[in-house]
Amino acid sequence: MSEFRLTQISDTHLGRRFPGLIANFHRVCERIDAERPDLVVNTGDVAFDGPTGRDDMVFAKGLHDALPVACRYIPGNHDIGDNPTAIGPAPKPPVSEAHCRQFCDIIGEDHWSFEAAGWRFIGLNSLVMNSGLAFEAEQFDWLSAQLARTNGKPIALFLHKPLFLNLPDDAETPETSIRYVPQPARARLIEMLGAIDLRLVASGHVHQRRDFTRRHTRHVWAPSAGFIINDRRQDRVAIKEVGLVEYRFRPDSLEVRHVRAAGQVDVDIEELLTQMGGEH
Repeated sequence: MSEFRLTQISDTHLGRRFPGLIANFHRVCERIDAERPDLVVNTGDVAFDGPTGRDDMVFAKGLHDALPVACRYIPGNHDIGDNPTAIGPAPKPPVSEAHCRQFCDIIGEDHWSFEAAGWRFIGLNSLVMNSGLAFEAEQFDWLSAQLARTNGKPIALFLHKPLFLNLPDDAETPETSIRYVPQPARARLIEMLGAIDLRLVASGHVHQRRDFTRRHTRHVWAPSAGFIINDRRQDRVAIKEVGLVEYRFRPDSLEVRHVRAAGQVDVDIEELLTQMGGEH
């Protein structure tokens, strides 16, 4: 295969009670149906509330199953719970082995690896990092084995949380500790990735579209496919809009296209909170 076309969607946050998010997902599906990439990757927060709403997970998987192309997934904090961090409040809910198993049972593998067009593609569960769960150690062992077999191929890494804001050793703050892969797991992961030809880190989670290159690695933050978080609730780092990202991988190149599907609407989080009423 000389070219591999991949579409990244993220933070779909699907649940039966959110018609605006469902409508945005359908617009994304129409785009995917027209373009017919080789693979769709959802980089997490597939469901609106997986830990306390199994039905959200089942509903989200059903919508993805209707797509005309194959899908892979990695979990987000709304799917399996969030990472513990050194500073800041305790996550609500924290990531758990039960929720990880539920994700795998309903949605699919939470970490994976494959090759196409001369590249190695790796998807990681970033929410188990820093958790102390057995799943964290197992995944790091698995990753070590995968990296040992790259044979010099360029690597495209997919995970829910960005590795960092601007620099690998960016300080964690109480306000941003849940936004990026937490320390010290971040430092361990970055050290492991330093031994390979990492060309792309594709993430979601922040609900902002961003694209920058540090050294020879391109960092792409996919926006949410579902909704935006206004500036009163979240500081603005990059572009706040709904959308998706399309990639073309060739043995000697990578193309990235930032896309907003026709008909997608910038649903504001305030609308969702109103629909949730007394839930939270």
